[in-house]
Amino acid sequence: MYRAITRGIQITVQPQFMPERSDPEDNQFFWAYRVEIVNLSPDTVQLRTRYWHITDENGQVQEVRGAGVVGEQPIIEPGAAYTYTSGCPLTTPTGIMVGHYVMVTERNEAFQAAIPAFSLDSPHGRRSVN
Repeated sequence: MYRAITRGIQITVQPQFMPERSDPEDNQFFWAYRVEIVNLSPDTVQLRTRYWHITDENGQVQEVRGAGVVGEQPIIEPGAAYTYTSGCPLTTPTGIMVGHYVMVTERNEAFQAAIPAFSLDSPHGRRSVN
């Protein structure tokens, strides 16, 4: 589990390798990741946009930008939480994701809430001791 807090917005990510949606012999690897966003601040916020920086095992980078998450732009009141699940395909057995959400308060203040960097690991990755 990976966690970051920005201006009272706590974001927790839990990735999971999905062997049933992967085909290692064809260099197709898939992860689901569950994101929980908890509003620990006194302000109601709306998640407007997302940004992902995805790096595979070979250093290839994909950037993903878009409105909301899973087709929604949730409004999260103080003390409330919003949870969703999405996925990420790669052509390598390991990778890393990091990013941010743009949140907007009722006073129309926009800020970036950090999504913690999290590792995408499959049982097919090379193991090394650091």
